[in-house]
Formats: sequence, C-alpha cells, structure tokens
Amino acid sequence: MARNIINIEGVSKAFDIRPLLSNVSLGVSEGERIGIVGRNGGGKSTLLKVLAELEPPDEGRVTKANWARLGMLNQVDSAEAGATVRDVVVGSKKTHEWASDAGVREIFAGLFGGYNSELMDRPFGSLSGGEKRRVGIAKLLIEPLDIILLDEPTNHLDVEGVAWLAEHIRKRRELAVVVITHDRWFLDEVSDKMWEVVEGKVEEYDGGYSAYVLAKAERARQQAAEDARRNNLIRKELAWLRRGAPARTSKPKFRVDAANQLIATEPAPRNSAELLNFAANRLGNTVYEIHHARLAIGESTLIDDLNWNIGPGDRIGIVGVNGSGKTTLMRTLAGQYRFSAGKMQTGITVKAAFLSQHLQELDPSWRVLEAVEKVALHVELGGGREISASQLCERLGFDYEGQQRMVRDLSGGERRRLQLTRLLMDSPNVLLLDEPTNDFDVETLTALEDLLDTYAGTLIVISHDRYFLERVCDRFVGLLGDEALRDLAGGVEQYLELRARKIASSVATAPKKTISDAAQVRLIKKEIARLEKQIAKVSEEEQSLQQQQEAAAFDHQRLIEVGQQLQEVQLLRQSLENEWLELSEQINQ
Repeated sequence: MARNIINIEGVSKAFDIRPLLSNVSLGVSEGERIGIVGRNGGGKSTLLKVLAELEPPDEGRVTKANWARLGMLNQVDSAEAGATVRDVVVGSKKTHEWASDAGVREIFAGLFGGYNSELMDRPFGSLSGGEKRRVGIAKLLIEPLDIILLDEPTNHLDVEGVAWLAEHIRKRRELAVVVITHDRWFLDEVSDKMWEVVEGKVEEYDGGYSAYVLAKAERARQQAAEDARRNNLIRKELAWLRRGAPARTSKPKFRVDAANQLIATEPAPRNSAELLNFAANRLGNTVYEIHHARLAIGESTLIDDLNWNIGPGDRIGIVGVNGSGKTTLMRTLAGQYRFSAGKMQTGITVKAAFLSQHLQELDPSWRVLEAVEKVALHVELGGGREISASQLCERLGFDYEGQQRMVRDLSGGERRRLQLTRLLMDSPNVLLLDEPTNDFDVETLTALEDLLDTYAGTLIVISHDRYFLERVCDRFVGLLGDEALRDLAGGVEQYLELRARKIASSVATAPKKTISDAAQVRLIKKEIARLEKQIAKVSEEEQSLQQQQEAAAFDHQRLIEVGQQLQEVQLLRQSLENEWLELSEQINQ
C-alpha cells in the first residue's frame, strides 16, 4: 500500500482580505500524479507552496513524512549570482560521479541533446528563458526525490521538449508529481487525478484532463444552477474530445460507455463550411502565395525554395525545433521581415493582425475597457453577429471589475490577454499568433478556443501547447531545421516521429573523433568562445534597449524607434545563438 507523503488538514490562506484557500484538506501519496487547474490568481501556486511548506497556512496544519525528499520547480527560474549551469544541476559532484548513471545521461540527452561542457560552464544568468527552464527541470529529475512539485514546467519548452518530459515522468512510477500547467495535453499524459482550485475550495476528480472535462460536464448536467455560458464552453470541449482526444491518452480513467454516451450527441466545435464561405467573402481567393522563397538571417539560411499557398479560412499550426525560423517566418507574413529571394504575393483584401511573444506597450493610465474601446466599440464575428468591446473583454476573462482596472496594475498574463483583445477588436481577417497561450489559465484558454471557433478568417499559430494547436488548427506544417517546410498530414504526432527518426539517423551516422580531429576541435572551440562574447555583448545591448523602451512609455515616436532597434538586436542574438548551438553540436558528435 502506498505511503502518504504530505497531508494538509483544514488549511486556510488569505492575502490581504482575499481568501485563496478555505478549510482545505487533502493529501499526496507515493507515486500519485496530480494536476492542478483553476483561474489565474485563484490560489494554485499558493496551494503548491503550502504543500512545499514554503508558505505557512493562516489556519490548519501541514504534515510531511520524515523520510520524504521533496523538490519544487517555481514559475521563475533563479540561481545564486555567478552560478554556472554545472553549479545548478550537479553542484560540486565530479563528472565521473554522475556521468556513469544511465538515468542521468538520459535526462541530459532529453533536455540538452547530450552532455555539453560549454553549456555546463555558461553562467546561469546568461541563459534564455527556455534554457533556464530546462536546467531547473534537469536539477529536479537528477536528484533522488520522492515527490516533485511543478509550477508551469512546460513554459518555454517546445512541443518536442514537452513530449519528452511527459514520457520521462510516465516511466518514473515511484515518483509522486503535483503539477500546475495550462498545457492540457501534458496534464492528460501525466495525471491520474485532478484538483480544481475554485473560490477557496479544491474539487477532486479522478483521471487526467479529458476525464476532468467529462466529469465536470456531468456535474453541470446534474446541477441546473450551472452558469449557461460556462456550460456552453464545456460542450465545446466535449465536441473536441469527441474527435478523438480521449482516445490518445494511454490511461482513460472514466467509464468508457458513459463517456461515449455523453459525447455522442455533441456537434462539431465549429461549422467549417460556413466559416470557409464567410472567409472567402472577406478575403477573396488569395491570402498569401509564396514562390521559390528563401528566408535568411544574415548568412544563415532558415528556409530555402519555399513554395506555400495559404488560402481563405485556412487554420494552420506551425511546429518546429528552436531556431528553425518559426517566428521569423511569422514576422515575414506580418510584413515585419522580407524574404531574401523569391516572391510573396499578399491578397489585396488581407488585413493581418500579429500577436508576438513580446508585450506591446500600452498607456498605463488607461483602464482595460478604455484600451479596448480605443480600437473599436464593436467587432463582427460573422453571419451578421457582433459583440461589444465589453462583451469581448468578458469572454477573455475581464469581468466588470476587471474592465475598470488600470493597465499599470495588470500582470503579464493579463496584459497579454488585453493585447489579444485589442487585436481581435480591429476585425482582422488574418490572425498570426506566436505563442498565444503564454501565461493563460485553462479557463481562459477554453474561452479563447471558443472565440476562435467563430473566427471567419485565416488563422496561423505557433505554440508549444499541443492541445491548443490540435484544438484550433486543421492543418500542420513543420520546420525540422533542414531549410524545408513540410506538410504534416499526421499532425504533431508525425512531426515528433520525424524528429525522432532524424535524431536517431544523425547519431548512427555521426563520425567518431580521432586524434587527427584535434586541430579542427580547437578551431571550433575558439569560434564558440568568440560567439559567446558576442552573445554577451548583444544581450547587454538588448537589456539596455528594453530599459529605454520602458522609459519611453509616453513618447510614441521614441517607442517605435526603440522597438525597431530592439527587434533587430533580438534577431541578431537569435542568429548568434543558433550558430553557437550548431558549433556546440559538432563538438559533441
């Protein structure tokens, strides 16, 4: 029988006068896999910190087994000043002490592509957000722990990294895991139980995310008082699950017959024929036609001889390895960057809106509703339907009180929601979304998906959130880092298979180093050192421009100038980092 690791009894916790947890009692046992969902700011991270004994409860008690070894991954990755990656991951251990462990080698291979001495010696503070996240995850997985608490572990990870982490956790059956994430595919893969934090209480559900949606829908049917809007969103989720999402999970935890009966009568989540007809009326026959195009940054070619036709009503998901050119391709479609060769024809009726990974500066003195109404008072959804600015705000998580808040008081996730709301209010007929799900909770993601179900235009999405991609997109293309854009008839699953095949092939054909390679290795190491100095210099310039951007919040012209400079510097840094990665891989062959 599994032993109990952590118990909390009658726990209450409040900040100021707002209760986040109210008389909560629950526990975690050996090997349990628990996913936590709930609104942003609703108490999820607080619950995790109470379990880790990092936050003392106002009332109640927390009991942890004396033998239990616990580790926690916070939302923000940090380390002591001056610490290297080696310091963070393996501490003072000698290489031979951990490198002889096959499990540790597997973790290095999965997260970093293998052991890389240059990466290990880099200062932690110089890493990108994605690199820091991988380092933090590696530290937890390498340590001999009994339970790990993960707060948004998939942030900054690509689709491939998320798939590897899910597979690794599934294999570690002795390890108890409690995870907060908005990545519903990941939740479905790793969770045996779900906790929903709502209004200070914690509701428990058996099974992963699919089971949670089904059980929640069943409760909604039994409780007539359930809010009609939320019930409609759940039905949309059911319609998506009917298309096969539950079948992909390896461990359904709900009664199959009851689930099928619940799903059977649900219509498709969107009327594709109706949307395509309306999109064609708005866009004509041409959106983007690209012929024999070359996409490059400096001397580095990202995509070569690209022939791609994007039509009205297309809903395309882009997946690819980091540095393969996904964001650069999106910026090119948005008109912020140009192909270095070939031709791109844009339809004369195209009105594109681009949601980038970077937050757009807004006047901090505006209120949320004011910021949206400055774009438009109403937006057309199609078929003669329209909604007001206030209604759109509400659908994306800003209730009446939220609409009256000042922009300066918003969190990063709330600013991103506001940025998306403003884009949609401008009635674009082409939506280009680069990582739109960052910092969104599951409920807001569901509302966004519901909104996109009625979007009658062309939609192109980059996201590491596999569930979101498969939910809103009908076609997929992939960038595998070989200068080609591939159609993926099999979707994300086909992309992962292609990547696994490519990695296996490169390992099998990689030449072994010999003494005669020594001179070449020295030259590569010298070039790597030069690149690291350049990256550090460019990173300093990037930080300086970001500070200038903040200082110029009220100077529109200066904001534009600094924004353009920052964009150029960021592209240069990405190019240098790609070059650094390629050379580092050569050293490790």
